[in-house]
Amino acid sequence: MLGRLADALVAALVRGSFALLRALGPDRAAALGGFVARHLGPLLPVHRVALDNIRHAFPDLPPAEHRRIAREAWDNLGRTACEYVHMDRIWDLDLNRPGTGRIKASPEVIARFEALRDDGRPALIFAAHLANWELPAIAAARHGLDTAVLYRRPNNAAVARTILALRRDSMGELIPAGITAPILMAEALDAGKHVGMLVDQRFGRGPRVEFLGRPAYSNPLLARLARRFDCPVHGARAIRLPDGGFRLELTEAIALPRDAKGRVDVEAATALINRIVEGWVREHPGQWLWMHRRWR
Repeated sequence: MLGRLADALVAALVRGSFALLRALGPDRAAALGGFVARHLGPLLPVHRVALDNIRHAFPDLPPAEHRRIAREAWDNLGRTACEYVHMDRIWDLDLNRPGTGRIKASPEVIARFEALRDDGRPALIFAAHLANWELPAIAAARHGLDTAVLYRRPNNAAVARTILALRRDSMGELIPAGITAPILMAEALDAGKHVGMLVDQRFGRGPRVEFLGRPAYSNPLLARLARRFDCPVHGARAIRLPDGGFRLELTEAIALPRDAKGRVDVEAATALINRIVEGWVREHPGQWLWMHRRWR
């Protein structure tokens, strides 16, 4: 009884917060989220995790730089959380004038999305917890790709329904993380869909491969699906810009390592994907989720 009451209270608070953020508009909501997280985040115990992760990844930088990166990461997290209810407003890419709105993409990136849409093949797209990590999935759906996206469902059922409604309107099919996720992702690929997932968090049952200078348990699921379906694999990311906008990027199809029989080498492919994500993180370290216990 008390558990249900607590869940209902949390759900009401979340809905109220979403309504307030919606009323503020995307720019003021993001600024508020960044301000709050930038000032409160460093007071939390998990801030020590972030600093330790940053120190290991950038051992040659002075402590002041480690602290600066951590503050930027908190700011990015706060902005991302408060942008959640505004994704329909934030997404304003005009394909006729791709450099004029809040969302920017080069002609080459737009052409890659369109080629994926039109080639009649399934594909795998990986992303990471960088900038606003919801945007790559939205970009794929808005470019007309038939998509299925792996997501983590909140424990609170009412909150999960609220967030699911926000995501469903902009991301295509949603596959909840869990024991059935690999089956559902395989079924989506069988149906010719473009399947996306975030690949940068710890996966205790995966291989230990290098990531940001240290061995890390990594998720081999994307590489296993690539081995089974032999379909194209692309990386996608959004980069947060100083003006409050984002630049979208989509890689060309990545040539994954293969074994002597010509099949995708799962561990080597997972390591390659880690190296690509590492490059993204090192390019914009203040936009990654350093608070995650990635190397435990």
